[in-house]
Amino acid sequence: MDCVDCVFCQIVARSATAEMLYENETAIAILDTRPIHFGHALVIPKDHCRTFLDLPAGSMAGLMETTTRVCRALVSSLQLEGFNIFCNNGEVAGQSVFHFHWHITPRYTNDNIRFELKLKQYSDGQMARYAQRIREHIPSTE
Repeated sequence: MDCVDCVFCQIVARSATAEMLYENETAIAILDTRPIHFGHALVIPKDHCRTFLDLPAGSMAGLMETTTRVCRALVSSLQLEGFNIFCNNGEVAGQSVFHFHWHITPRYTNDNIRFELKLKQYSDGQMARYAQRIREHIPSTE
C-alpha cells in the first residue's frame, strides 16, 4: 500500500480527521473510531511502517513516551481499573490498518472482554530446541 492511501498517514498529514489526544515529534495518539471501550486509543508513528518490524531506528523512545502519557491520562481521567497495550502485526494477527500502531484499551472488572487461549505445554526438551532455534536468529550486538 502506498502511504498516500494509508488512513493513518492521512491523519498524520492532517488530510483526514481524527480526535487527537497527544503528539510529539515521533508519534500521535488518537481515539479509535471503533473502540472496544470508550477511550480506546491508538498510538501511531508518524513515519509509515507496515508492522512493528518496520519501525524506523530511533522511533521507539517517542512511541513509548506517547504511550506512557496516554496511559496515565486514560487511567486518571476514566478511573480505569486496568488497561491492555497491544499491537496486531499481519493480517493473521488481526491487523486491519497496515501502518503499525499500539492499541491502548481501557479495562474494567466484569467487562466481558476475554482473550480465550488454549495454552500449550512443551514436551521434554522441546522448549530448549525452540530457544536454540530462536537464539540462532538473534543478531549479536557486537
